[in-house]
Amino acid sequence: MTTLQRASALALLLLLPGVPAFAATQPAHAAAKKPLPLPTPHLSKVKLHTEFVVEVNKLGQVVRVKSGKSCPNLTFNAQTYGNVLQTWIRHPDGTAEVGLYKVTYDYNPHGATVTRHVSLLRAGGNWGSMRGAANQMVDEAHQEDQQKAPSLPALNSILKAKPTPHPHG
Repeated sequence: MTTLQRASALALLLLLPGVPAFAATQPAHAAAKKPLPLPTPHLSKVKLHTEFVVEVNKLGQVVRVKSGKSCPNLTFNAQTYGNVLQTWIRHPDGTAEVGLYKVTYDYNPHGATVTRHVSLLRAGGNWGSMRGAANQMVDEAHQEDQQKAPSLPALNSILKAKPTPHPHG
């Protein structure tokens, strides 16, 4: 996967959570007047396959994607890349094994299903004590928030008036 593809995948993943929030902020009276049609997802009509080689820590968290093979469908690439970064790989008893794993995603257009398969390529590795990729992303987001927060005025200094209750109905 190229840097551009990774950046595109990350950008797409960051934008997707905002869609439901945007829809929820629309006034109720606007929806009652003229309902807006939901966007129809364009599902692939052909089978899709992506695969990733990932490093997994002692907790079973994916630490990083070492390599990957994409498919022609950029949306599927972004979705599977985002999913693999959040994956936990553990044994049925809840234990985890540090190692290098292969994770594949296969989309079947008949039934619109995606299957994920995990296989251990090699046990061990020097990343066993590293933080998982999902935790790293959360840490970076918190650091960005903390860096921005000091430049903003305190909320109490902005809101001089007391909040008023909203009428029901």
